[in-house]
Amino acid sequence: MRLGFAPYLLHFKEPGGTSRGVMTEKPTFLIKVFDENDPGHFGIGEAAVFPGLSPEADGNYVWKLTELLANVAIGKQTDLTRYSSIQFGFEQALLDYSNGCGGIYYPSSFTDGKSEIVINGLVWMGDFDRMIQRIDDKVKAGFKCVKLKIGAIDWGKEVEMIEYIRRHYDPAQLMIRVDANGGFSMENSLPRLKRLADLGVHSIEQPIAAGNPEMMAFLCSVSPLPIALDEELIGKGTTEERIATLDLIKPAYIILKPALCGGFSGGEEWISLAEDRGTGWWITSALESNVGLNAIAQWTAYIGAKGPQGLGTGGVFTDNFVTPIRLESDRLKFSSSESLDYSQFADLKWHL
Repeated sequence: MRLGFAPYLLHFKEPGGTSRGVMTEKPTFLIKVFDENDPGHFGIGEAAVFPGLSPEADGNYVWKLTELLANVAIGKQTDLTRYSSIQFGFEQALLDYSNGCGGIYYPSSFTDGKSEIVINGLVWMGDFDRMIQRIDDKVKAGFKCVKLKIGAIDWGKEVEMIEYIRRHYDPAQLMIRVDANGGFSMENSLPRLKRLADLGVHSIEQPIAAGNPEMMAFLCSVSPLPIALDEELIGKGTTEERIATLDLIKPAYIILKPALCGGFSGGEEWISLAEDRGTGWWITSALESNVGLNAIAQWTAYIGAKGPQGLGTGGVFTDNFVTPIRLESDRLKFSSSESLDYSQFADLKWHL
């Protein structure tokens, strides 16, 4: 077996705002595995590295991909414990190859076109009026759950925005999740969490910055609003680290991004450990191209995730790939009558 990788740069249709700043482009890498006697027949995956969030996004990243390429050629294993996004992409490529190179990673009723995945509507940060318009657009499109990125504009305006939602939609009509991306401080967290709870918000992701587990544990123990861990899971590549994180912090939920939490295998271990502790979970994408999103959606359906999932639609990029994943209202569906066109990967700059 052989492996190849190719860089690819995704461009946002509109700048994407978070508490960490505004993004206009997103780099990623495509991975393929193939038999050298039949190079046109390959399994495809995406090593969805996320600069500023993926710990492995440094000058050694391409060298690690090169090491993996060389080791696959000689049948040697590669330690990807600290390279979550590469683990994610490599698993995809192997799954696709083993299933016949047709873009099917996890065969299920979803890939047969007989089931679907409910997702939340993500509302990116922006000025007040733009965010209100985006919320209204999501509800009109049929979403029953919206996720708001908060923590960057004025807190009073963010509260006003959520109050606006609640004047029009009660919690039974519309679930609100918020993601602070670590934008709160310990000084302001508790009063803000109480205000969000009073407004009928479902939960908050990562109120304070990752890397403060004792402070996060305290917040989880006293917060009137359920807290979900997101960035706090990143970089926890061993079973021992994952157990220690859950046992210390005791979150209400964990948010699993396969590209950041150890691929599908790492995600499944997180789920098992969380369920043993009565901790809820859902799946979220992390600005992958449609290649990675297609694989995540199939895995999400395969493992039987419940409730609204945080899966993107690929529609935020101008230069995405085409896959059989389709969005109808708040449902992701797989068009079983279509197949993945592998010719769209032919002109990439493959390192072989």
